[in-house]
Amino acid sequence: MPYSAEISRQQPTAILFLLDQSASMQEPFGGAEKTGDAAPSRARVLADTVNDLLQNLVLRCAKEEGVRDYFHVGVIGYGQRVRRLVQPTEEYDPGTGLVPISHLADRPQRMEQRVKEVDDGDGGTTETRVKTPIWVDPQAKNGTPMCQALDLAAQSARDWIDQHPHSFPPIVLNVTDGEATDGDPLRYAQELRSFATDDGEVLLFNIHLSASEEAPVELPSAADEVPTDDEYAEVLFQMSSRLPFSMRSAAEQEGYSVTLDTRGFVFNADPVSLVTFLEIGTRPSNLR
Repeated sequence: MPYSAEISRQQPTAILFLLDQSASMQEPFGGAEKTGDAAPSRARVLADTVNDLLQNLVLRCAKEEGVRDYFHVGVIGYGQRVRRLVQPTEEYDPGTGLVPISHLADRPQRMEQRVKEVDDGDGGTTETRVKTPIWVDPQAKNGTPMCQALDLAAQSARDWIDQHPHSFPPIVLNVTDGEATDGDPLRYAQELRSFATDDGEVLLFNIHLSASEEAPVELPSAADEVPTDDEYAEVLFQMSSRLPFSMRSAAEQEGYSVTLDTRGFVFNADPVSLVTFLEIGTRPSNLR
């Protein structure tokens, strides 16, 4: 059965985030909790979500002897330019543009004090200040060069697969709020998804952040489930991979109704569905 390879230090998998950093990401994220009188921007919510998710990936890999390299991670931002937001170190550069999770854990840009809700021990929650690693800052400038970002992701995936041909294939999560301004992203998405390990093709999932008044569509199984008057939503659906078995199981545990044709796509995501789907998309299988 494809997408069944166990993930270990000898056979890790790769997770690559593509983050829209175009000017429209300055707009408020509908549904997000307000700070003062204003809702945070899409760029701010996205950066905070990805930082939290990276920290959770580190914690999943943490053992008594340290952080085990079950994952190799990359983050690509695209807006004013296309660039890697997490860079390999001079002393360790595998040549893929991705970094082992242990190196990521040791090298955040900085640590910040953040207010977070924690369990109070009596069935409720309380706010406390905790040190939080920051790898990604919010950015929002210029257009949406998604094709270039997908092309850079394809280069990383291909190079990584050459080094790990028997591993669970790379997972690419693209988060965007607008239409690509540099061509047809479907062609680049198809090329990215054509690369494969022995265990399956690259998985590409897409999360659409929108100001649309349309109801959110989460994990659709057919094109007619996405808004028919939004051509871009259909393109993102066609770009998206079907969920493999382990991720369908994770989605069912979160209350989603899924089929063999369910695709890793969310249209008009709110903050809750953004977080939930990113967590589902980074849960390939059990770690060993």
